[in-house]
Amino acid sequence: MPVTPDPDAALMLRVKRGDRVAFEELIAKYQQPVLNFVYRLLPDASEAEDLAQGVFVQVWKSAARYQPSAKFSTWLFTIARNLCLNEFRRRSRHPAESLDAPAHANTDEPRGHGLEDGRATAAPDKLLRGELEAKVAEAVAALPENQRTALVLWQRDELAYEDIAEVLDCSLSAVKSLIHRARETLRARLKPYLLTGEWQVGETEEDR
Repeated sequence: MPVTPDPDAALMLRVKRGDRVAFEELIAKYQQPVLNFVYRLLPDASEAEDLAQGVFVQVWKSAARYQPSAKFSTWLFTIARNLCLNEFRRRSRHPAESLDAPAHANTDEPRGHGLEDGRATAAPDKLLRGELEAKVAEAVAALPENQRTALVLWQRDELAYEDIAEVLDCSLSAVKSLIHRARETLRARLKPYLLTGEWQVGETEEDR
């Protein structure tokens, strides 16, 4: 069965030759997905924006060494994850410089306002949804890093299990196990909301 060419890898090969137009195309396509990914691993809006920009700086710096041995998106999210891990390590070495960021109510829009910004005028159902999203963000942030990354890549960025395995450098069965454990943990922590049907954690092959 012929392998479907990856158009993004073709763009990256143009970047490798110094093509800035191709680089801008990749940024336009992946800027928001990368920002969302980083923000869900490191829920601090300003930090996420800085790190997301750093991802594309790293892409440009690494262009000369790029080889299309995997999908471009897999390579890109691997860079993003590594930068997040570096930030986690930096924070663990210098905890006084970066206090833990509070869970943000608006998890889908890093540039948006938090729950407190609209508390005085928001409708009750909007407040409840904001509180729910904050609880979800808090529960996801509390997951072990590899579970959190696997879940975010699968649920939000919709990467295939095989691609997630490459990002995490683990086996396919390990990826399925990580996602399954993450979802079970979230179910337990968010049980009151699950019972009301307010939030779902999705279905994987483990459930079928």
